[in-house]
Amino acid sequence: MGKMRLIRNAFGTTEGFCLVKSAAVRTDVKGTEYLDMVLADSEGECVAKLWNYARLTHGEYDPNDVVKVRGTVQIWKDTEQFKIDRIRHATEEDDVDMSGIIPTAPFDPQAMYDELYALAAGFQDEELRRIVSYLLRENREQLLIYPAGVKLHHATRGGLLHHTCSVAHLCDKIAELYPSLNRELLLSGAILHDIGKLRELDADTLGIAGAYTDEGQLLGHINVGMTMIAAAAEITMVSKKTAMLLEHMILSHHGKPEFGSPRLPMFPEAEVLSVCDLLDSKMYEMEAALSGVSKDGFTERLWALDNRQLYKID
Repeated sequence: MGKMRLIRNAFGTTEGFCLVKSAAVRTDVKGTEYLDMVLADSEGECVAKLWNYARLTHGEYDPNDVVKVRGTVQIWKDTEQFKIDRIRHATEEDDVDMSGIIPTAPFDPQAMYDELYALAAGFQDEELRRIVSYLLRENREQLLIYPAGVKLHHATRGGLLHHTCSVAHLCDKIAELYPSLNRELLLSGAILHDIGKLRELDADTLGIAGAYTDEGQLLGHINVGMTMIAAAAEITMVSKKTAMLLEHMILSHHGKPEFGSPRLPMFPEAEVLSVCDLLDSKMYEMEAALSGVSKDGFTERLWALDNRQLYKID
């Protein structure tokens, strides 16, 4: 468990913004209520206590609330514990940098969105330009914050855009090597392949997905994405053939039935998309696992990577 990066001031107290992971009102041996919390930021988390808790004075707190705290770090049974002196909810005026509060994509979400939109707006194929631009515009607010998963790859604020941009970059490079590929169709598939996750994941305004929606559980993002493509094709008056090609790319982008694809890729652009999607997800998992390993060391066995141990090269 990493340490939180709260700022120590000249008076020996520590303060900063953090995320409430859990909060419960409990009673001590004297019958006095106190607030028992777990606070976290992008660096780690800690147990925190607010003694002599008064609901009207101190307020109420729920998981995923962003708060500002001030207090001191104490040692209780050989474990660090944060004693809260003051606490309040963060406000818009605080202009909190969310990348310091929760795990966040390493690139600015607005910049990533603008890059994808400019890419689609530059397509020569009018139908692809219309449908991809439309879906990006209609889902902009969600795209700026949504993760790509609950726990696995790119499960960070803005993670869906991060993954989408990475896959688009990979596809664009491969299109340079194989001129026979329809570059704009390939890039359209790259931009839209995970669009169904916007309805599959139950994410809040912080970009944290704690669970799956009913639609996500029952249908999955592949089927939801196909539905979104079909609806957008009607609105943007895109031909059935163009819509069908995009739908197949979404349907097959997991590559194999055991990975969730009802169809294997049946044309080159669909094959390249499935390969790039898998490559980016595995590279993300590997880099994340190796980040905490010393040189010439091994990771624990990783379920998401076929139960392998990874080796960090010096």
